[in-house]
Amino acid sequence: MPLSFADLNSVNTIKKIGGSKEQQRHLENLGFVPGTVIVVVSKTNGNVIVNVKEVRIAISEELARKIMV
Repeated sequence: MPLSFADLNSVNTIKKIGGSKEQQRHLENLGFVPGTVIVVVSKTNGNVIVNVKEVRIAISEELARKIMV
């Protein structure tokens, strides 16, 4: 399922990263790689805030739809 559909405070493992090569590279640079455990912290104003490797990161809902968990 896309990360944008994940419940708040849910622990998820990244299965696949979709989108263009540029989007994939951007997400990889932020720490979103398959196998990484992430926690959805908040969803507000079209953004999804997650904990990735003990760092809190906000991404757009559009990018969150490219991350399969």
